[in-house]
Amino acid sequence: MDRIIILDFGSQTTQLIARRIRELGVFCEIFPGESVITKNLLKDTKGIIMSGSPFSVYEKGAPEPHGSVYSTGLPVLGICYGFQRMTVSNNGKVNASTTKEYGRAAVKILSGSELFHDIPDGFISWMSHGDSLDDLGDGFVLSAVSENHPAAAININMNFYGLQFHPEVSHCDFGTEILANFVFRICKSDKSWNMNIFMDHISEEIRIKAGDNKVLLLISGGVDSSVVAGILLKVLPPENIYLMYIDTGLMRKNETDEIKIYLKSLGAENIQIVDASGIFLNKLKGISDPEKKREIIGDLFIKIQEEELPEGLSDNYFLAQGTLYTDLIESGKGVGGKAKVIKSHHNVRSPMVEAKRNAGLIIEPLDKLFKDEVRQLGLTLGIDRRIISRHPFPGPGLAVRIIGEITLEKLSILKEADALFIDELKKRELYNEIWQAFCVLLPVKSVGVTGDNREYGYVLALRAIKSVDGMTADVYPFTTSDLLEISSVITNKISEIGRVVYDITSKPPATIEWE
Repeated sequence: MDRIIILDFGSQTTQLIARRIRELGVFCEIFPGESVITKNLLKDTKGIIMSGSPFSVYEKGAPEPHGSVYSTGLPVLGICYGFQRMTVSNNGKVNASTTKEYGRAAVKILSGSELFHDIPDGFISWMSHGDSLDDLGDGFVLSAVSENHPAAAININMNFYGLQFHPEVSHCDFGTEILANFVFRICKSDKSWNMNIFMDHISEEIRIKAGDNKVLLLISGGVDSSVVAGILLKVLPPENIYLMYIDTGLMRKNETDEIKIYLKSLGAENIQIVDASGIFLNKLKGISDPEKKREIIGDLFIKIQEEELPEGLSDNYFLAQGTLYTDLIESGKGVGGKAKVIKSHHNVRSPMVEAKRNAGLIIEPLDKLFKDEVRQLGLTLGIDRRIISRHPFPGPGLAVRIIGEITLEKLSILKEADALFIDELKKRELYNEIWQAFCVLLPVKSVGVTGDNREYGYVLALRAIKSVDGMTADVYPFTTSDLLEISSVITNKISEIGRVVYDITSKPPATIEWE
């Protein structure tokens, strides 16, 4: 099976490159940026991509590829940092730029590089860099420019290609077509990859890892854990699968009742529901720091799971999680070990979860996939489309949608507001147009007036975004009338809320969740 390999230098979008290539029907794997390119690594490999990075090439400790990457004879594509590193390795020069480029930028094509086959001149790229290529290095020829910087270059003799922009992000026009030109026209790869092949691959991995041991899955009823349940029940004997739902008290309105009904429909033999809401709320009392919230919740999940272990589970059981690759990379767990921590996901960086992972006792079949790929896999497994189409919900639940300390009063207010917001979206047939929508209760109150009385109520922020993979996101463009009517419904029905605002920030610079 033909494949493309990616050398990861810690970019937040490395896995997105891989996902785009897999979408094209070509297998793609990620390796640490410093990997030695051995004969075994080259087996079935048609091309190499060097990723971006949070580092600058001139920065102390900046990652470097092993010299073997330049002597394979295979096409090599450098993206952003990878482009800069490639040119510096060939006597080029990179310096901090006085004119930075972040976001959309028009690109003028200068030459007939195969990368730009059938790509229109002046297309809009997506930039994210503060450095400038002052000298392209030996043998490189400029093939495209943006307003202030070289945008692409090619070294024909050495089969090296470089892009200063990020073709992998959805904001880049013709980004997928540019990657396709590299994969098919330059690397001559064949299409031989799809979700069925991934399912075969991960099934074999799970069978080998789990053996005859029992597997416990903490299931939330969301997309990710439901797909993991579907995989486990398909791959392993049903009597070896244990599903545990822990009610943290931080779930959405009526969610636990809905989950109970859903779990019964799965056909699993071992299901356990644990009400731990009092424990979670007690431990979170007085805690405002979002990272501390995530750590407490992650550890409590594991602690309660261990205290409530069903009969029949011995010490060598495996813990299954619906961890996605987005969770890993935002938590600083990029393949190459150079990624920065954006926010710690409780199922990744919690100390107790880390300990189990280090002991090899965690099964995470989705840790190479993005949310949209998980949905594709779920449909392949035959999971109820109503579950597959649900908006993402964070593992820590409403704890990270209440900014500041969590109280029963705030939880009650947010649950009601969230239910009203989602109900309004469904009534207006907007729910399925939006990738994720939710409310955030802010730690401030503002003055208002009801009738002739002065009121002092909470401020509620609405968030609704469009995305494909969760790595980049645009604000959903509500009509003014929709926003006005939804705001009115919320403030009229929830007396504690005195003001509603709409978050219009894309990702980046913001993350999707507020904490």
